[in-house]
Amino acid sequence: MTTDIHLDYLSEQLGPQGHPTSFQLRCPDHFNFAYDVVDRLASLSPERRALRWSDDQGGRADYSFADLAELSDRAASFLSDLGIGPGDRVMLALRRQAEFWWVILGLHKIGAVAAPATHLLKAEDLVYRFEQAEVAAVLATSQGGLADEIDQACAQLRRPPLKLSSPGQRPGWIDFAAGLAAAGPWDRPRQAPSLTDPMLLYFTSGTTGAPKMVTHDFSYPIAHLPTAKYWQKVESDSLHLTVSDTGWGKAVWGKLYGQWLMEACVDVYDFDHFDPAGLLDHLVEAEVTSFCAAPTVYRFLIGCDLAAWDLSRLRHCSIAGEAMNPVVYETFRQRTGLELKEAFGQTETTAVVMTPHWLETKAGSMGQPSPAYQVALLTPDGSEAEPGQEGEICLRTDAGRPLGLFAGYLGDPELTAQVWHDGYYHTRDLAVQDKDGYLWYVGRVDDMIKTSGYRVSPFEVESVLLRHPAVRECAVTGVYDELRGLAIKATIVPHDGFSPTDELARQIQSFVKQRTAPYKYPRQVEFVTALPMTVSGKVRRAEIRRRDEALTAV
Repeated sequence: MTTDIHLDYLSEQLGPQGHPTSFQLRCPDHFNFAYDVVDRLASLSPERRALRWSDDQGGRADYSFADLAELSDRAASFLSDLGIGPGDRVMLALRRQAEFWWVILGLHKIGAVAAPATHLLKAEDLVYRFEQAEVAAVLATSQGGLADEIDQACAQLRRPPLKLSSPGQRPGWIDFAAGLAAAGPWDRPRQAPSLTDPMLLYFTSGTTGAPKMVTHDFSYPIAHLPTAKYWQKVESDSLHLTVSDTGWGKAVWGKLYGQWLMEACVDVYDFDHFDPAGLLDHLVEAEVTSFCAAPTVYRFLIGCDLAAWDLSRLRHCSIAGEAMNPVVYETFRQRTGLELKEAFGQTETTAVVMTPHWLETKAGSMGQPSPAYQVALLTPDGSEAEPGQEGEICLRTDAGRPLGLFAGYLGDPELTAQVWHDGYYHTRDLAVQDKDGYLWYVGRVDDMIKTSGYRVSPFEVESVLLRHPAVRECAVTGVYDELRGLAIKATIVPHDGFSPTDELARQIQSFVKQRTAPYKYPRQVEFVTALPMTVSGKVRRAEIRRRDEALTAV
């Protein structure tokens, strides 16, 4: 039985085709996702499946909303007994373990702050995060080497956080499973968190500078209703899979808030190493109905013989995380009959621009501005860009902070003011809007290249490069040139079977020349075995630029 509880938080204006022409989000005072959505569903539909977990070793478990209500109560009780209270920050580094879901709900029930983190962090990363966020406790996977890194980090701290391990025991750590099993009952506190209290803290892995601490308050989950309902086309009978480690913001975009507001089941596929064929096997075996992943994942999927898998249960696919290359879109559509629907957002926001499921896709476009925000493309002088003119994606805030926009960078009002001023939040991402209202990604403000008087978007050139059969990954940057000021440079990871020769570089240069304006082709090509990446998988173009500048200075 479904209850349509999402309608308590969402009102729609429908057009003649039955699709929303606009919508409005509502957030009640003292809203708490754990109590008001999960516990409520546990009361109304206790046996309804909420979470399907499986791994690449044959493990499998299902959890109902009643299970999650009980387990999150136990987590809240156990963590509270350890001294975790409202406002305390607890790091969760659990990969794709099922415990993540009831622990984050338990923290919401306490009024504590969940700080998801990736298992890829090293001791130096952890020291910075523990100190900057004043982390009170860390619950981490005991699999892999993360626990060793945490021990090394804690040894450098004057006040290390409590350490909880899952699964199993570890010297000097608290066994989370044992504590959960012994936990007493939990009663909802009389003093509920305020809507403006911090609920989530994410460290962004920016392509330049130290990670920033993004905070979201207790109203944030409701802002993901459009994410799930309109973009991912999640319905009450959906089994939705978003490919993401729980340490990234994308996990709560696609594995938690919006999906459970729609009363759907979240699919979790826990794997050690990404294998496109294994992922396709899982989509078939689990009968996944809606799927979301980054363009990189889709690039690997179209490298497989998709006809060998029965994907007939798959009804809808979406894509986000970086700008989509049109070649990926066209190839996937031709082989599966499914369109990829793109969206754009940041850790600081929800989906700002999206291609909802009913909107015609323009391959390579992010879609249209979400009615959840007032989106403006601003030129450097602060005026709004005309159609076809490049502008920075900004969100109006002069009438108040919209649901979904972050509350600020923790402990850094100056950094917050750099991107949030004069009635706008500045994303630092550039786009162009066409005559039909679709937005096309250009690049980060700091990544634009000015060569011979022309402004060139790295993404635009990278999109052409990725169409060449020899190019597996690439990054485009500007490199010093005495004549042009900056010249276009392509740093390329070649596909297996292609030798990184001067002849291949010339072929790639010619390929780009034939497909875009001549000033955009890479005058320098460097072949590498790997690109420098952030821990979230974004290319660090700034690192490539610094390395090239150092070589030029020698």
